[in-house]
Amino acid sequence: MSAAEAPRCRGCRSASGEVVLDLGDQPAADHFPLASDPGPDPRHPLVMWWCADCGLAQLLDDTTVPDEPRAIEPRAAVSQAHDAVGELVRSGLLRPAEFIEFASPHGGSWGDALREAGFRPATGTRAEVVVDVYGLMHDRDQAAALRARAEALSEDGTLLLQFPSYACTLRRREWNALRHGHFAYHSVPAARRLLADAGLSVFAARSYSLYSGSVLLLASRSGAGPVAEATAVEDLERAECAAGVLDPTAMALLAAALDRDVAWLRSWVADQRGGAWLYGAGSRAVAVLAAADLPPGAVSGIVDGAPAKQGRRMPGTRIPIVAPEALMAADPDRILLMLPDLEEELRDTWPRLADRWVVYGAR
Repeated sequence: MSAAEAPRCRGCRSASGEVVLDLGDQPAADHFPLASDPGPDPRHPLVMWWCADCGLAQLLDDTTVPDEPRAIEPRAAVSQAHDAVGELVRSGLLRPAEFIEFASPHGGSWGDALREAGFRPATGTRAEVVVDVYGLMHDRDQAAALRARAEALSEDGTLLLQFPSYACTLRRREWNALRHGHFAYHSVPAARRLLADAGLSVFAARSYSLYSGSVLLLASRSGAGPVAEATAVEDLERAECAAGVLDPTAMALLAAALDRDVAWLRSWVADQRGGAWLYGAGSRAVAVLAAADLPPGAVSGIVDGAPAKQGRRMPGTRIPIVAPEALMAADPDRILLMLPDLEEELRDTWPRLADRWVVYGAR
């Protein structure tokens, strides 16, 4: 959609809705310039619009061009994939069959976990199991994307659709979840409505702590499943509605949290003698650091394990992205972890740093 056009929902095409979060012009969260690039970095409007008809929170517009994916998959995501597949098979909600997986720009895959459980990659264009883990949010046209997933599903097949929980975003006041390239912020009621439009009904759901809170929905054409599972889906939807996923007044609290978070970060960084050290050059860190506008040299570096990010800098800032070796050499007293899902993995990797991690957002 363009600025000259009235917004229309990416899912149901309704023009009924409103802006619930406006972060102004922000650097693209996937554009990491070389450390030697003097900038300034391009900035683009970053606005969330909420559809009053289907309830989908979404990116109003996006003038960015997707950059090369540079992140690596955290251990927590790999573990969750194996745990989820195993639990679904044991519960009888899935049985080994052919599968088709819709890829996500976040990297990673459920392919290994599915193959280990006896599933097989599909030999044709349709399969009994269709998997989308964090992929759907990257589609500009949500309706068309869901139709494609439904078309890939055999008549009696099951769609596994996992997405970051918009309800958790609201509960945790994570305004920095909004980013370019992420076109939809799904809740259970919105996803059920849009899946129904594509001819699918949700019959089971699971919640996970990954990425500050994620939801996995299981859907099929018949929607048939155990009564207990259907009850759990209804309970989850009620809990999400209570969190405000269909209430634009509740969503206004996201904007109010920005000033609080920026003030905390500035104070924490100022308290670190010799320059602060951060870990995790993820997309959510981009928005926070760009908004904080920290003084030159206040952050010695932000460490990231992805080689493709090292030697670059955080968008909209002069903060360099460095390899873990630089952190070990600096040996700081405290390290601000910008990606909470990495905490356990990092404590295991570097036991001598175990007590030095300060998890952003856990205060």
